[in-house]
This record gives sequence, C-alpha cells and structure tokens, in this order.
Amino acid sequence: MTRMEKAASFSRRSLLKTGGALVVSIGMPIGLDTVLEIGAAFAQGTKPPLTPDQLSSYIAVNADGTVSAFFGKMDMGQGLFVAIGQMVAEELDVPFKSVTVIMGDTASSVNQGGASGSTGVQMGGKQMRVAAAEARRVLIEMAGEQLHLSPDALAVTDGVVHAKADPAKKVSYAKLIGGRYFNVQLDWNKQIGNTLYAPGKAKPKDPKDHTIVGKPIARSDIAPKVYAQEDFCTDVKVPGMVHGRMLRPAVAGAIPGKVDESSIAGIPGARVVWEKGFLGVVADREWDAVRAAQKLKVEWSDAKPPFPNWTALYDHIRKAPVRKREIGGKESGNVDDAFKTATRVIEAEYEWPFQSHACMGPACATVEIKDSNVTCWTGSQKPHFVRNGIALTLGIPAERVRAIWVVGPGSYGRSDADDAAMDAAVLARAVGKPVRVEYTREQATGWDPKGPASIHRARAAIDAAGHVTAYEFTSKGFSRIDVNTNGGAPWDTLAGQLRDVELKSGDGFGVPAESYEFANKRLAWETIPPLLDRGSPLRSAHLRDPVGPQVHFASESFIDEVAAALNLDPIEFRLRHVRDARDIAVIKAAAEKAAWQTRPSPRRDQTGNKVSGRGIAYSQRNGTRCAIVAEVDIDRASGKIWARKFTIAHDCGQIINPDGLRHTIEGNIVQGVSRTLWEEVKFDEKNVTTIDWMTYPILDITETPQTIDIVLINHPEIAPSGAGEPSIRPVAAAIANAIFDATGVRIRRVPFSPDRVKQSLS
Repeated sequence: MTRMEKAASFSRRSLLKTGGALVVSIGMPIGLDTVLEIGAAFAQGTKPPLTPDQLSSYIAVNADGTVSAFFGKMDMGQGLFVAIGQMVAEELDVPFKSVTVIMGDTASSVNQGGASGSTGVQMGGKQMRVAAAEARRVLIEMAGEQLHLSPDALAVTDGVVHAKADPAKKVSYAKLIGGRYFNVQLDWNKQIGNTLYAPGKAKPKDPKDHTIVGKPIARSDIAPKVYAQEDFCTDVKVPGMVHGRMLRPAVAGAIPGKVDESSIAGIPGARVVWEKGFLGVVADREWDAVRAAQKLKVEWSDAKPPFPNWTALYDHIRKAPVRKREIGGKESGNVDDAFKTATRVIEAEYEWPFQSHACMGPACATVEIKDSNVTCWTGSQKPHFVRNGIALTLGIPAERVRAIWVVGPGSYGRSDADDAAMDAAVLARAVGKPVRVEYTREQATGWDPKGPASIHRARAAIDAAGHVTAYEFTSKGFSRIDVNTNGGAPWDTLAGQLRDVELKSGDGFGVPAESYEFANKRLAWETIPPLLDRGSPLRSAHLRDPVGPQVHFASESFIDEVAAALNLDPIEFRLRHVRDARDIAVIKAAAEKAAWQTRPSPRRDQTGNKVSGRGIAYSQRNGTRCAIVAEVDIDRASGKIWARKFTIAHDCGQIINPDGLRHTIEGNIVQGVSRTLWEEVKFDEKNVTTIDWMTYPILDITETPQTIDIVLINHPEIAPSGAGEPSIRPVAAAIANAIFDATGVRIRRVPFSPDRVKQSLS
C-alpha cells in the first residue's frame, strides 16, 4: 500500500486501465454479454462523473481485486493514509494491504477539504467508511444475484463473497466488478470540503466486529523518505519547464516603480514578469533565475514603513481599535455584578507573538498551461482549493484546472504553499511555458502567512470563603483569518493582493475549550485590523491548531495562578470545577501515569541554579480531550529550559490506529515545545527581520524531550474525533506551569527563550 501515486504519470484513467473501471448497473447478473458491452464502452472512454454523490468517486475495485480509495484530503505527515486504508479495508472485508489510498488529486477525488482542522479521520474518514460500507452492500447484492442466494445468506472473507452455509459457493469482488465502475448514487448533503457527507443505504460495522480498525499498523512511507526514494514537490519536472523566482520589497507595502530589464540581459533566457505590485523573473536554468532575481535593478515606491517595532507589539494590540468582538459559547450568570461584590480579584495578562510556519523547506509549485488546460503540482495541504484559486486568478473555469498534491516540506496550516502555486500560475500564463517557482529561505520565513500575535486578559472573583464566584477571559489580537485558511480566492494570496484585487479580510479568533463550571463565566475574543492590509509579511492566518496554543497558554496558566493563590494543588483545583466526565478522565489518567504528588505550587525545597518542576494543563478540541503533565529542568544561570518529560492522556473517541496516533501526539509535543521555547517573529518598522534559522530558531534535536509517555483512552462506541492538533494545545501552559512550580516565577510571555527566562528570574 502506498500513500500516493507518481504525480507526473498518475491519472484516474490510467489506474482504471489496470483495474478500476466503468459504469455497471448494480443489482443485475453480470454475464459475458454485459462484460463485452462494458469493454466497448471503456474503449469509448465512458466514465461516470466525478461528483460527491457517486460511489465511484470514492471506491473502485480493480481487475486484480485490489481496492483504490480516492480521498479528497491528504496526509501532512501523520500517517493518515494508514488509518483511512484501515477504515476502508474494515468495511469492505478485504486485507489492509490490498487497499491503496490515493490522495489530493482533483482529477481523482472530490473536495473533502484537504488537511484541515484535524478532520482527516473525523470527517474524511467518516465519509470513506460509509462509502466502503455501501460498496460492500452492493457487492453482496451482486453476488446474491450470481449465486442465487439472498444477501443475508452471504458473508465476505478477504474480498470473496461466499455462502455462509457452503463456503465453496463463492465469487470474488474482482469477478463481480473488477475493472468496472460502481454506478450507485449516494445521499449527498450538498456540501463540499470538511463537511461533505454522502452515505449510502448501508450502515458501517459495529465496532465490536472490527478486526482491522484499532490495530497498530505501521506506515509504509518512512523508509522511502529516509532513503530518498520518494519525490517531493521540489522534484517535479515537466518538459519545457522554466524556473521562476519572486522579488519582494525591502519595505513592506512598496511596489515596483521602475524595472530595468536590461540589467539581466546578460543572463541566458532571463525574462521579467511585472504586473502592478507583482514582480518575478524566469529563466531556463534555476541558477540563472536566482541570479536574475539578485541582479534585476528595481526602483521601489517610497512606501511609509508600516509597522511598529516588534518591541512595541503588545502595546499596539492593547491600544488598537476592536474590529470585531464575540462572546464564545454561552455566557453564564452575571459576571459584572459578581466582580463588584468580590472579596478578592485575581488578574493576569499573557502575550503571544507572531509565529512563522517555518517549514523545513521553502514552498515550491509547478504550473503547466497546455491546450487551454492547467495542471499544478503543489505541496499545499488543500489542493482542491488551489485549483479554485488558480481558476479565479487566471479567469478560467475550475473544470479546466487540475491540482495534484505532491509531498512538500511541511505546512501546518495556511503556509506559503498556496502563494507559490498562484505565483507560478501568473508566471506560466505570462511566459507561455510551464513554470516551477521555489521561494528562498528568507521569503519562506519572512513572507509566509503568520500565526497571529495576541494578548489575553483573565480575571477571577474570589469570595470570603475562598471560592471562585466569577471567571472572565478575553483574547485580543490579529485575526486568524486575515487571509483565509486556503488559497481558493485571489484576495487571500500574494499574487492576488499584489495585483490589486479587492481585499476581503476576515475576522476570527477563539476562546478556551474546556468544561470549567463557575456560577458566573464569560469567554470572549476581539480582533484588530492588520498592520498592513495588502501584501504584508505579517498577514495572519491559520497555524497548526489556529490560536489554540496561545489561548490555552493563557487560560490554563491562569487556572494555575488561581490555584496557587488559593494554596491548592493544581489538579485538585481543576477537578473541583471541571464538569465533563471525559475531561475528568484524561486529567486523572495523566496525573496517575505521571505519579503526580498532591501539593500546591511552587516547590519550596530547591536551592541553587539547577531546579525542576512539574505542571499540568488540559483542553478540548472538537471532541478530543487531552491533558498534559510537563516536567522541566531549568538552569537559572543560563536561562535554558529543558522540557524533559511529558505525560499525555489523550481521548479522541474510537482509535483507528494507535501506532499512528502515538506518533502524531509526539509530533505535536515536539512542535509545541519549539513554539513555546524559541519561536517568535521579529520585525522593525520596514519588514520582518527573522528570516532564517539563525534569526528564527526552532527546537534543536538535542533539546527534544527525553521521554513522552502517552496514555490512549479508547472509546470504540464514540465516533473518532481529530488528533492532528489537540495535543499541541496545552503544551505551552504545561511548561509555563512547570516553570512556576520550579521557580515561583510566572512567565506570561512566549517564547521562554534563555534571555527572557533570565530576565524574569532576576
């Protein structure tokens, strides 16, 4: 089983020639005449439409009996393709190894939203599960026709339908439909993206009957990646392809006023593409494109530097006008009155910086325009939306654009991959040749959409008996959808904004996801305008678990502060107020696994420069619950923090693949530690100044945790929820609370860099 087919050669038709097929009418006996008629139709190129209401859009049985699963999402490195393969194999009653999951190609799959919101299994898998269940129902019905038995008298073993009373009376899936298409209509909910759902008549199996789902099946793509046997989006080559590079201004907001094309006349094949603020170069050889970008003489407009210095960022957020305010969830009681009568009020404010996606390599995309059709090879996690964005950018119907996802250098949200695809499309149209665009490291880290900076204010009202009578939490920051979650519209990409399309900035943030019950409680968020509304290196967008880490860094740090103020153990205080039973279970499970000793924080038994502490944090995310105990070592002299051990209890409902789930959680923890200890976008009045690994450091391999203990809580009776992001959410707060436990000092600004830690401890 492989995660994807070769991008340059794969097509739905080429697959079907070797086994996956043509339209057949379901429920009728399949005789030789019918097969011959189908063969004739295939020669004519007939195939069913690729629409969400067709079973053939999701499942095909190939001529050899293997199964192709066409998945409109893709795998950002968590091994999602294994879980999807397990779900399909389970419902079809075929061996896991016989299923190939083909992902993220708009020519072979419908738009299921791409990698988005940790919905790969939760929503995408849900659809693939019901499609496979329906395929099994239909195949059993076909077998009944051929074997002259009722469906109730039949069973399936490894893709062979047989009589329960006489296993020798049998017919395989391959003989029933191998090499032909299903012709079955599904009950589509008329939605596309994450919420697409199109069940058939069949109900999926009862979890108690599962034999493949729940097994720790290892993924098959590790060795090919380690041994450089797998192509990435940077490896795509198209005949006649030229190389493109983009030019960005030194002062954000400036546009080219004069471009001296003669300055690159000596570079073979070099050519300038200039349209308003959009400026790029192409050349036949990649190094020539690099040289052209370096040597091109450009006079930029005299733009006023648009930014405050990064050291004034949080003051700017505090003073900025609110563009939108929203109460998150249900407000309970009368918060304002409760604070007026409080015996004591505990208050705190927390700060979170802009952060870069900081993918391991810059974005790359290749676009070919041929015979009025467009093909884009992209590392974007949402290729169907890339198709839509290219169509709008070029002014052509989306049906004439094919986007093919090819493994990229990472993504973690709305990265620069979508921008690279649109830049390549504009360049390809201008030069009339296929264009491969790759950004520089400086452009990747400096100009990618950023996770938004924010401040978070929390306060609690305490009565004379030491009880919390009111709780208020408000986030204020840049919108997480200043540019949208995907590149599906020109106004959300640099290529569109620099070519003066109408802007459509959105407003969105978030509130803590937890089940604390207080008599009076209000959670709210506020967004502020962007620092620069067009073509900004600080445009804000989704970064892994959008605004989750910063919101819960603040809220779970504050819950700890209240516990400390009341001289209560942090877990004891939480359990007094958490109401959801599954939330309570993950908190208790993490505490038990970590051998948590009940006592208030901070510790009082340490002296000297080397100290250690423990901290707890928990959160929900779209149905998933996660509690984390962090254990940290701190060197007071250097300010260096080592997040040495993490204990995580994780509940995402039914577990499809425990092996993949553990690895996903580990990845979340490591990236969460990096974002907590190191990552911060800095900028001056002109532009972003953190543009490489020296100025924007990430966690070094020597700094990774020594131990990550994971407790998986399985609920087969509960539909699976997401796991791609929830466990990154409480990491920062768990570390912050452990620092307080070790030192008695509360650090309320991320990242906890050595200089900041030393300053705080002094």
